[in-house]
Amino acid sequence: MILSGLLLAFWLRFSSGLIPRTQTWWTSGDGSTIRFNDYRLLIGIGTAILLATFIKQDLYQRKNLLRYRRTTKIIVQSSFTWLIAYLGLSLALKFDPPISRIYVLLSFVCSLGALLIWRYFFQRFLHLGTVARGLRQRVVFIGWNEKAARLASAIQYDSAQPYDLLGFISAPSAKASDSPNALLKNLGPYPELSEILIREGVDIVILADLEIPTENILALTNLCERLLVQFKVIPSYFQIMVSGLALETVSGVPILGFEELPLDRMPNRILKRTVDIAGSIIGLVLAAPVIAVCGALVWKESPGPIFYRQVRTGRGGRNFKIIKLRSMRLDAEQVGGAQWAKKDDNRRLRIGAFLREWNLDEVPQFWNVLKGEMSLVGPRPERPELIQNFQFEIPHYNSRLASKPGLTGWAQVNGLRGDTDLAERVRYDLFYLENWSVWLDFQIMVMTLISRKNAY
Repeated sequence: MILSGLLLAFWLRFSSGLIPRTQTWWTSGDGSTIRFNDYRLLIGIGTAILLATFIKQDLYQRKNLLRYRRTTKIIVQSSFTWLIAYLGLSLALKFDPPISRIYVLLSFVCSLGALLIWRYFFQRFLHLGTVARGLRQRVVFIGWNEKAARLASAIQYDSAQPYDLLGFISAPSAKASDSPNALLKNLGPYPELSEILIREGVDIVILADLEIPTENILALTNLCERLLVQFKVIPSYFQIMVSGLALETVSGVPILGFEELPLDRMPNRILKRTVDIAGSIIGLVLAAPVIAVCGALVWKESPGPIFYRQVRTGRGGRNFKIIKLRSMRLDAEQVGGAQWAKKDDNRRLRIGAFLREWNLDEVPQFWNVLKGEMSLVGPRPERPELIQNFQFEIPHYNSRLASKPGLTGWAQVNGLRGDTDLAERVRYDLFYLENWSVWLDFQIMVMTLISRKNAY
């Protein structure tokens, strides 16, 4: 499909007659007509680069075969990366004749279109009953808990999951209340584990109950190794950032611990900061008229400063002053002190309700982003006096301080802002920190522009 897209682009650009044959576009540097042999090497290199990008992004991993949305995302992101790399490589290597930029853009469009159409029909084939069953891995739980129930529900109700849930086997230490009742089939008692794994053709064993004796766990891992069954554990002891768990060895002794987060890596931090600087400059330029008009309306309703500066807690627990358009009366905190804004808050100005509904009160924070105190995307910063007890009341609250706070965040675009469940908000913030990518940041920015959930 990649090759067919590049060939179609060559035909459209140089042979179809649909694009004007001007000296600049149609001919090479010496005025001769472009021939297929002139682009043969470029087409081969372009195909190889895009294919290598797909491999690097795990497009062909078995776990992604049934996931159309995930594969589509990989194809689109990789194609944009390829577009930049292909142009850069062609300029760096100075091909003769020079590569046509129009051809590169046509190659991007044609290849992406061909791939997405092909994947659509390929996915329909893969989801046929017999084919899908052959691709799914057969899973058995040993033991049961709340996380096992959540995982079982996700597998059962998502047809794109590459797993087939067979049932469960009670752990030796299990109580009657630990069984999943009607949710899963009981495949038999634990002493018959070996026979069950062979009889059911199990591919993956997931241990949910870590309270069973160590010798049983060791025997279970040895059994899975002999039967070529994958052994996995639901890490009940690690309630946070489990995607960052990694195994390393020190003098031959295995140690399980947390790896660094994506934003702990310097290249990622440089990339995010570059996007922040560019985005904040553009944001300030575009927002200047909005700030002027809204500021005038604030002053007309409530004469006084139009900007409101407030101490917030940023990365690493360091405090800074956030800047906002004032949306409340000047005496809003003289009675009752610092408190969260509520729906229909009586301290709010009339224009303030509009500003908050459309997130316009946050626009001046592009200045905080430019100064490096905030990022365009990240966990929203909270006030020190409001959160001084959260680190004791909300599990893992301080872990969200591993990143710069953002103008918007994953929790906010999912409706968690204002007077909402803080524990749930923290869970979304931690998901963002564990799964950060520049593409996720752009997705959140777009969602922010089209979403106004619970904005008060």
